[in-house]
Amino acid sequence: MPRLTKIYTKKGDDGTTALGSRQRVAKDSPRVAAYGTVDELNSVLGVALAAGLTPRLAELLPTIQNELFHLGSDLCFPEEDKQIYQIPQIEIRHVETLEEVIDELTALVGPLDNFILPGGSLASAHLHVARTVCRRAEREVISLRRAEPVGPFVIPYLNRLSDALFVMARYENQQQSIPEPLWNSRL
Repeated sequence: MPRLTKIYTKKGDDGTTALGSRQRVAKDSPRVAAYGTVDELNSVLGVALAAGLTPRLAELLPTIQNELFHLGSDLCFPEEDKQIYQIPQIEIRHVETLEEVIDELTALVGPLDNFILPGGSLASAHLHVARTVCRRAEREVISLRRAEPVGPFVIPYLNRLSDALFVMARYENQQQSIPEPLWNSRL
């Protein structure tokens, strides 16, 4: 467990930051952008939790937030450095657990008959924001993967997580007895 004794180091004042392996890279590098967006996603999930979610989602999200730290760790170490450092990484079990959550909640909310607009309850709206940040993180990781390898389960995890967040937003509205805002294609 890292121990932070001083928050500022002034080392980033030149526009660089250190990866987990201590290699310095530009703060706007694709790798930093990808794990920075994962960090943003984690913060948005914290806001959703603070908004007051139903008990099932309040139980699920802290685990997902912890897994997002695994994902950040997975991304802040280049693949060749992962053999040197023992770091938490996203594994197939994390992806499979999200699939189970999606199946569980989909069975409760039922099929989708129309596109829905993000919104409903405040907590549901925060989950929709989290979903869109998750999709951005996925796009950034895909861009990173064009330049260098990433962990094999990073993209599947983000793909499943965005789906899970969508279903969670629907579930939250259902549990709060708030109708889903539907897209009106005729307006």
